[in-house]
Amino acid sequence: MSEALLVQEAGAAPAVAPASGARSFWRRLRAQRAASAAALVVLLLVLTALAAPLLTALAGQDPNTYHPDLVDSAAGGVPIGSFGGVSGEHWLGVEPQTGRDLFARIVYGARVSLGVALVATALQIALGLVIGLAAALGSRWLDQLLGRITDINVALPVMVIALALLAIVPAAFPRPVLIALVIGGIGWSGMSKIVRAQALTLKSLDFVAAARLSGRGTWSVARRELLPSLAAPVITYAALAFPTNIIVEAALSFLGVGIKPPTPSWGQMLTEADTWYQAAPTYLLIPAGLLFVTVLALTVLGEGVRTALDPRAASRLRVGTRTGGKEESA
Repeated sequence: MSEALLVQEAGAAPAVAPASGARSFWRRLRAQRAASAAALVVLLLVLTALAAPLLTALAGQDPNTYHPDLVDSAAGGVPIGSFGGVSGEHWLGVEPQTGRDLFARIVYGARVSLGVALVATALQIALGLVIGLAAALGSRWLDQLLGRITDINVALPVMVIALALLAIVPAAFPRPVLIALVIGGIGWSGMSKIVRAQALTLKSLDFVAAARLSGRGTWSVARRELLPSLAAPVITYAALAFPTNIIVEAALSFLGVGIKPPTPSWGQMLTEADTWYQAAPTYLLIPAGLLFVTVLALTVLGEGVRTALDPRAASRLRVGTRTGGKEESA
């Protein structure tokens, strides 16, 4: 999902949370079957990632131990057995050439992919909030300066900049941390635009004006009055940006500048599986399928969160659908 779409979707959420609060939000979210199913999938993936050491211990495997006796060296390292070497000891088979357990690398790869996306999303939200609030509440020249910086950041080719930064940083720097910092440090502009627009709207409302007239400082007003009212668009943006960041991390790893071996990552596994899709198709299909399911579930959940925070969007959609149906029947 592009950044422009993220801004449009998140900006549609109401700036002021409804009086019914969190209880109404959870009720509306649970009423959406697709979002509830997606939430269960996401919860299962998160629990799997957190319990990776326990799951691999139960399987009696680890992600970095080589098993050369489980691959056919005469055939170029193809796993011995059906479905990539699936057995009672290796639940999803083994990796070609190395014989490393595929299940262990998948669950540990989930930790890396989800962790990088989570840190990157948190950094985007933090930077976007600070810069957006500073632009909305600061002086006119500060607003113009930050607006130009944001416009420049939007215009930058994200993947090209990320490739350049990842290529020049020393290899000793922890790669997952570096990728999270690069993705988060480049992708904050959408959040900044949303926060600035919403804060400018809120600044003219009576409760904010009363807080400023009472003598409270600018950042005190932002913290106590604006931030609670910005919760809906911020949560919506975060829910939609998270799957996008997973895709970016996988793309960087696929291009060879992301996670480096032996640390497992779904994108890195797709890179290595590129030459094995005929001899060992499970080595490609399993990480690709998990990546697809994860991104799909997070995207559906993000849409559900947006609709639950802004029930008027669902009402407008239903009204538009009914109107379109009547026009067609006429």
